[in-house]
Amino acid sequence: MNPKMMRKLPEVEDAKELMGEAMEWSVFRWLFEKQRVRETADQANAALDKLDRAVKARWSSEIRTAYNELLEQTDGSRRRKPGKQPSPAIDPKVQLFAKTIKEADDKAYRARMDAEETFDEAERQLNTSLAREGCRKAIDSWNLHEKAIRKAEADVGSN
Repeated sequence: MNPKMMRKLPEVEDAKELMGEAMEWSVFRWLFEKQRVRETADQANAALDKLDRAVKARWSSEIRTAYNELLEQTDGSRRRKPGKQPSPAIDPKVQLFAKTIKEADDKAYRARMDAEETFDEAERQLNTSLAREGCRKAIDSWNLHEKAIRKAEADVGSN
């Protein structure tokens, strides 16, 4: 096995299993189990976030700089001046790698927020159909986050 390959996180695997089971629950079961579902989902998200940070901490300074420049372009609190170009010293391959990772991260984040909003709405309405949809969306968001982490682990030269 390649040592760079992302390992399966027990918190994520447990959460996926629980969400799979929860798709079959009645409204009453949801009422009794919603806190456990929320806590399990939060643990999965925290484990993925921690692994993501660890992977990115191993990046070279050049990759970190390229990725951080992309963050600055989209983060309103650190918005860069209009027209400012990326650092010219950064290899275009590295810039492309950082852009690919940023896009994967953004996609995973949007999926996570969509899942959380769906669960919140399901809870407000006591709607098991929405809760089931939230389960599916949560699983999808974890898969996307895992995919983004695997991309972040890849060598720049292989992209």
